[in-house]
Amino acid sequence: MSLVELFSDVDDFCQYFEPRWEKFLLKSGLRQRRRSGNLSLSEIMTIMIHFHQSGYRTFKGYYLKHVKQHLSSEFPKLVSYNRFVRLMARSFVPLVFYLMSKKGECTGISFVDSTPIRVCKNKRIKAHKVFSGIAARGKGSMGWFYGFKLHLVVSEHGEILSFQLTPGNVDDRKPLDFLFEGLFGKVFADKGYISKDLFAEFFEKEIQLITGLKKNMKNRLIPLMDKILLRKRSIIETINDQLKNISQIEHSRHRSFTNFLVNLISGLIAYALQPKKPSLRLHNLLSDKVH
Repeated sequence: MSLVELFSDVDDFCQYFEPRWEKFLLKSGLRQRRRSGNLSLSEIMTIMIHFHQSGYRTFKGYYLKHVKQHLSSEFPKLVSYNRFVRLMARSFVPLVFYLMSKKGECTGISFVDSTPIRVCKNKRIKAHKVFSGIAARGKGSMGWFYGFKLHLVVSEHGEILSFQLTPGNVDDRKPLDFLFEGLFGKVFADKGYISKDLFAEFFEKEIQLITGLKKNMKNRLIPLMDKILLRKRSIIETINDQLKNISQIEHSRHRSFTNFLVNLISGLIAYALQPKKPSLRLHNLLSDKVH
């Protein structure tokens, strides 16, 4: 998606969303006096999302070296970098709703996993202040970390169906009630999601949670297609890798929790807008097994 197409889509969303959001703020008493800024909400959102599509490793480098130097005609009322960082918080709620509008549809085959979002290196945990009382120590497949967990559910087409952010010490199974809301069919997960109680609970809701077996567990018979799909859980690992290394949702330079959230949501949106996503061609998989 080009910058013009991105802005057009975001601006159409803002034209619909902003009046309703302002009306809600007025009714709830949360609306405060606010002067109109140089940059519109749609421009702020576009810049944030485009950063995660640009390939730049840092937002500061992107804003100063790309936006200020090459996009001044597209954004004629650009503000300083420090001012833009302060404006980012305004876009958090609209970005969340925009991401919700870009979620995929459940097809009956889904994959769930979590990935750590580190906010600092382990040796700096004791000195870290920005996320004190919010982030937590957790342990993943790559060892201990300090930060959060991003829980994702995706379809076989690579589309995001559901997501949730939790502190790093939260068990992967705890957010499943929220993540599985509105889903149906089969959800494939790794061994960390094994739970007889959860299996029974979701089975009553027409959701079958399928996991691998631990070494000390008895073998069980499962359909061939389920075995194949269990081996294809790498699709969600590929998505997590793209979110971190292409969309830049993880770094240790955050100076506020709100801007951390804005960066995370913008990265998820950038992924959701990718024309090509990791996906499974189930017909080809079945043909290969048959022949």
